Amino acid sequence: MRIQTSTNTPDLFNTEAPAPRPGKCWIAVASADHVRRGVDEGVMQVCHGKGAPLRRIRPGDRVAYYSPSTIMRGTDKLQAFTAYGRVKDGDPYLFDMGGGFRPYRRDVAWERAGTVPIRPLLGALAFASDDRNWGYKLRFGLFEVGAADMDVIEAAMGA
Repeated sequence: MRIQTSTNTPDLFNTEAPAPRPGKCWIAVASADHVRRGVDEGVMQVCHGKGAPLRRIRPGDRVAYYSPSTIMRGTDKLQAFTAYGRVKDGDPYLFDMGGGFRPYRRDVAWERAGTVPIRPLLGALAFASDDRNWGYKLRFGLFEVGAADMDVIEAAMGA
C-alpha cells in the first residue's frame, strides 16, 4: 500500500525563528539637558518619574525625545528632537536620585543622533498633520506614533 503525503502540509520541523514583531514607536518629552543626562546614563524617564507611562513601553520599541527647551522650564524655544534609541530588555524600575526623588526609569540603547528642529518635519509627520495645533500631543509627555513618523524622525536625526 502506498501512502501519499499532501504537498500542502505545514513543515512541523521548521527550525527558523519567527520574524520579530515590529515594536511600537514613542515620542517622549523632556528638556534637552534632562535628555542628555538620560542618554549619558542609558536610561529614559517620563512624566516627572511616573511609572505607569513607562509600563506601556516594551523592549524593542523605538523612542525619540522631543525637547521644547534647552533646560527645564526654560524660555528658549529649542523645539527639536534630541535623542533616538531602542528600549532594552527589562521592566521599569525605581531609581533613587537623592533628596527623596525616586523616579521610574527604563534602560535604552541610545544611538548617535543629531539634534533636529521639528518645524521642517511638520508636513511629513502624521501626528502633527494639524499644523495649527501640532504641539498639542506633546503636552502628554509620552505618546505613541506610527512607524512612518518614527522613520521620518530617525532619518532626519541620522540615527
